[in-house]
Amino acid sequence: MKIPTFLKISMFAVTTLLFAACQKKEMTTGNDALLSTKSGLVTINSVQPVKSEALLAMQCYNNAFYNQYGTYGPNFKAYYYSDVNHTGRMDFWKQAEAIETIIDAYTANNDTDLKNKMIYLYNGMRDNWGLLWTSNIYNDDVIWGALMCIRAFQITNDGGMKDMAKNNFDMVWARAWDTSLGGGLWWTTAKTTKNACVNAPAAICALYLYQATGDVGYRDKAKQIVDWMVSKLYVSTGEVKGAMNAAGVITEGTRTYTQGTFIGACSLLHPYFTSGGYKTMAVKVMDYTKNSMCNAQGLLPDEYDNEDCQGFKGIFARWACKFVAQHGYQTTYASWLNYNAAEAWNYRNSNGLMWGQWWHRTPDTYVNAFETTCGVAMMNGVWQF
Repeated sequence: MKIPTFLKISMFAVTTLLFAACQKKEMTTGNDALLSTKSGLVTINSVQPVKSEALLAMQCYNNAFYNQYGTYGPNFKAYYYSDVNHTGRMDFWKQAEAIETIIDAYTANNDTDLKNKMIYLYNGMRDNWGLLWTSNIYNDDVIWGALMCIRAFQITNDGGMKDMAKNNFDMVWARAWDTSLGGGLWWTTAKTTKNACVNAPAAICALYLYQATGDVGYRDKAKQIVDWMVSKLYVSTGEVKGAMNAAGVITEGTRTYTQGTFIGACSLLHPYFTSGGYKTMAVKVMDYTKNSMCNAQGLLPDEYDNEDCQGFKGIFARWACKFVAQHGYQTTYASWLNYNAAEAWNYRNSNGLMWGQWWHRTPDTYVNAFETTCGVAMMNGVWQF
């Protein structure tokens, strides 16, 4: 396929845009300035997009989707629109993942405006959905929200964020963990399948709760969850299957976010149980993702089955990059992850947005807020290491 040639943004242009952004963080940019940059694939040895571009990517995302809509106690509340047409707010779990993306960007850039927006978005979650999410039948939704809260707490030290994470995790554990199938958390209150999408993020959340509270019970729950996943969903080749039904049959295959969250859980668990093989399993999952799920150039797959899938590889990017940083695997994986970050940015649209298909240009006409988290998470993720 012939890939079209687009204008190249110079470092001077990037710098100019960033200086402009100091006055108005939700940037307005001319169409020509942010056109896609390459006339072909970049190489697997790509360097990271510069840090100013990672920050710019987050600012462009906020410019497209961020909506501040009122006061909340002493500060403000906000939410992300679901798409560029501003047809409504993102739904619960996607909103939580978009807030995790701004947390990623803050972690990489230490930008005060991003920290403030993160707080206002968290306030918007409280305002719209309350403090305890018992009415949500999807245990994975609740866990994504709790994980967002505990990561926000790590930045702000706000006890309300820690309490929201703790109370919602505890609620899911009480209603979703049982010994059928040897353990594991049920995906929904209907208890028909036990899924990676609730179990692996719950293990991550539990480990962060242990770090925040000192309650060893959370660490032990994380180990129980991961050990169950190893026995039921993990394959020795490095695949992490998506779900098992009540009869013990695997019903969903491997996805980038099942891979990424399992990597994240193993990465955090390893220091507490160094003889448990968790780091070794995380390496196998990284290798499987790189060698068996990507194309010949190493590009992560499109996951466009439905709108719920389109942000999956942003979740992979988050935890894969943290694993590389935590355990010093830059030599093994940095070039591959940098390549994906560079490709996402190369094919951005005229507003600096990147959809989840990192091999051709992002449309100017329509994108949704979930698919466009992928590139932002990837670009800021590589600045973790």
